[in-house]
Amino acid sequence: MWIANNWKDYEVIDCSKGEKLERWGKYLLVRPDPQVIWDTPKTEKGWRKMNGHYHRSAKGGGEWEFFDLPEQWHIHYGSLTFNLKPFSFKHTGLFPEQAANWDWFSEKIKKAGRPVKVLNLFAYTGGATLAAAAAGASVTHVDASKGMVTWAKENAVSSGLKDAPIRWIVDDCAKFVQREIRRGSRYDAVIMDPPSYGRGPGGEIWKLEDNVYDLITLTEQVLSDDPLFFAINSYTEGLSPAVMEYIVKTTLCPVKGGHTHCDEIGLPVSATGGVVPCGATAIWEK
Repeated sequence: MWIANNWKDYEVIDCSKGEKLERWGKYLLVRPDPQVIWDTPKTEKGWRKMNGHYHRSAKGGGEWEFFDLPEQWHIHYGSLTFNLKPFSFKHTGLFPEQAANWDWFSEKIKKAGRPVKVLNLFAYTGGATLAAAAAGASVTHVDASKGMVTWAKENAVSSGLKDAPIRWIVDDCAKFVQREIRRGSRYDAVIMDPPSYGRGPGGEIWKLEDNVYDLITLTEQVLSDDPLFFAINSYTEGLSPAVMEYIVKTTLCPVKGGHTHCDEIGLPVSATGGVVPCGATAIWEK
């Protein structure tokens, strides 16, 4: 498992009975996590002194309950600064386990010895975008949500990357890639973190396991003649890392050479020394 263990401003303090107790800067949040199926004793004092608690509803969704929590605050990861604000579906605006991927591809970019153009699809609030830009890449950040792209821009300003070579695009990711193919645009690296499900531009229901093969084979076409890496992350429980790796391997290796690998990504738990899994990543690289 690839573990995001370099955080100082974030921590999973404990997890039990379907919930995680997390420290985000100086604030403690309790959020549901379907992977946490164990029933270990909740002895950490934070379980009783949290600043925010997301209660999942039996009907789906849920709601936040706050206890002395500001509307917005920020945390740091190395040189990066992320603005946080709890919103719907338990989210805060950041997936801290992705730091395991940021660290990996940042080193790839720094060691490339050449300019690197990165395409970040389903780019959310810009964690991967900012990590790539801080490593020296020029980045095209694409997300269908205008609000998320605005939030990502705010994170860029907070991280001192306002003038970094980042192109901000509000668009359906597949349609954007199709246009880039027609325009002849090429990228040295692709990062994508597609949702498990959602709605397409025509309102159609979109499920990752039904579309991941087409998405990868489409996006492969925007890679340059000498690409650096291709990384896809998933939080879909029914889509194993090995399945994603198989698709990446059979799509990219015959055309670009290189090799593939995959694994779960996770966060260390301070109270137990264990690791809670948080999705999976498949990677192709030269």
